[in-house]
Amino acid sequence: MDLDALTTEVLDRCEALAQFGEVPGGLTRTFLRPSVRDVHERLTAWMQEAGMAVRIDAIGNLIGRLPGRLDDSRVFIVGSHIDSVPNAGKYDGVLGVLLGVAAAKALAGHDFKRALDVIAFSEEEGVRFRTPYLGSRAVCGRFDADLLALTDADGVTLAQAIRDFGLDPAKIPEAAYRRGQVAGYVEAHIEQGPVLDSAGHPVGVVNAIVGQSRLLVRFTGQAGHAGTLPMRQRRDALTAGAEFVVAVERHARGAEGLRATVGRFAVAPGAINVVPGEAQLTLDVRHAQDSVRERAVKQLRDKAQDIARERNLTVTIESLGDQPAVALDEALTKRLAHAVCSAGRAPVVMDSGAGHDAAIMAGLCPAAMLFIRSPGGISHHPDETVLPADVRTALDVMIRFLESELSAE
Repeated sequence: MDLDALTTEVLDRCEALAQFGEVPGGLTRTFLRPSVRDVHERLTAWMQEAGMAVRIDAIGNLIGRLPGRLDDSRVFIVGSHIDSVPNAGKYDGVLGVLLGVAAAKALAGHDFKRALDVIAFSEEEGVRFRTPYLGSRAVCGRFDADLLALTDADGVTLAQAIRDFGLDPAKIPEAAYRRGQVAGYVEAHIEQGPVLDSAGHPVGVVNAIVGQSRLLVRFTGQAGHAGTLPMRQRRDALTAGAEFVVAVERHARGAEGLRATVGRFAVAPGAINVVPGEAQLTLDVRHAQDSVRERAVKQLRDKAQDIARERNLTVTIESLGDQPAVALDEALTKRLAHAVCSAGRAPVVMDSGAGHDAAIMAGLCPAAMLFIRSPGGISHHPDETVLPADVRTALDVMIRFLESELSAE
């Protein structure tokens, strides 16, 4: 096993997959768009080269299996996602998948009791259909059939997107692993924040993932002529939305550990000489304590109502989903920390402020996460990067960890 060569291979493959996206000049790859076929084709070849049998399930997850000694042995899963946010970096999600493939390649030929599955989840970010974790929900048997009616910005339903990719949405229940079949799950992921970089550590072990709420807020007023409508008679939806955005920032700054973000803001009609009659925005609220997050969501809902009432507008607020905070498995996390020690590094333990598939997988089996330093704390941006030495450390840890887990009873 040549760790240096495997590390170089992982980094080269991250570069290769970054070429597959939906728009020129930046990496945007969302659920089951045509670029996902290109990623699947490359990953399939690399998984097969590593000695894995490859399949795709009905939600579009690509799964490579390294067999165990016994056909009925339990399986251990390594996973992360291959979709991205708009104009993304090269490593979010994809690095974790490729570290899994590289670890499988290093371990191929060993006589392990357990099988190893490496899963490239088809969807985690929630961009195309405004609902995250579609891939891991299906794997865990938590996919709600009502989600198939969701539509994207082009009016395409989730069910149709699956069919257009050549898959059958009726078979999504077959993607679920049996209860008790999975011995554990580990996900390697860039930190997406500055904690490890500030402390000078290449990797960290995650013990919990914050809870998050996503909402769609729509202020509706009355469009009017920009030149003839007096200021005091306006029902300007944009100014209401802007006031709310500032209120969100102020509220989040006043609560320790709270994160609140307006990530999208759309105005209609959107002409330079028309007072906006509608403003639509998204709200993302996160905290490690569910009670704090839920209280913040209620207070921000109330604030939106107050703003609308004071400005003679209406406001509608739609929940796009809530994900509770998740404590990762204590025993599995300790074993991952031990693998970090074995690789000659200090096992820094930390929370994750971002959501990950591990939060969903924790409902199916013991789950753990390994963070890799993000230089500058930059992520969800083209400048996102990693240090080759950190990737080498992460791969070393993954191989040591999996060698132990696959040998267990």
